[in-house]
Amino acid sequence: MADLHPDNPYAPDRFPDASKPVAFPPEAKKKFDYILTRYPTKEACLLPTLHLAQEVWGWISPETVLYVGGLLDLSPATVFGVVSFYNMYNQKPVGKYHLQVCTNLSCMVRRAYDIYDHLCERLDVNPGATTKDGRYTVVEVECLGSCGTAPVVQVNNDYHENMDVSKMDALLAELK
Repeated sequence: MADLHPDNPYAPDRFPDASKPVAFPPEAKKKFDYILTRYPTKEACLLPTLHLAQEVWGWISPETVLYVGGLLDLSPATVFGVVSFYNMYNQKPVGKYHLQVCTNLSCMVRRAYDIYDHLCERLDVNPGATTKDGRYTVVEVECLGSCGTAPVVQVNNDYHENMDVSKMDALLAELK
């Protein structure tokens, strides 16, 4: 398994770059305006607004954190606290196929690490990284809530249950 090296919380790429402002395109802005009508407070709109932002940009950048906070009258710290709490929000750009391998207890005992290690080796990618061609990102995640059908691999937003190395290879062939 890979050694853990947490990100430096003071790294420059963790802070918004004022020269890269972001704003929802018109169609996304309409969706955001609709979200505002569905919830009792702006704060309650945070998760769906973050989902919308990730749908638009593929990940939640520091600039996006600042932008969403401004839209919802929330501090960037509040927005980042939510983004960093949930693993469904990508804090770095991900590949076209985001391969998330659950390695929590049920998946682990059913050989999820075999799948995870195989993916990293077959795709020639370090754990938690994206392939050079930008096609795949392979990450280990905590419980995906499908313990009865372990091991589980989530590809983008789709669950693939009862996986093993050969099923993973077949799935990769479909993703090409």
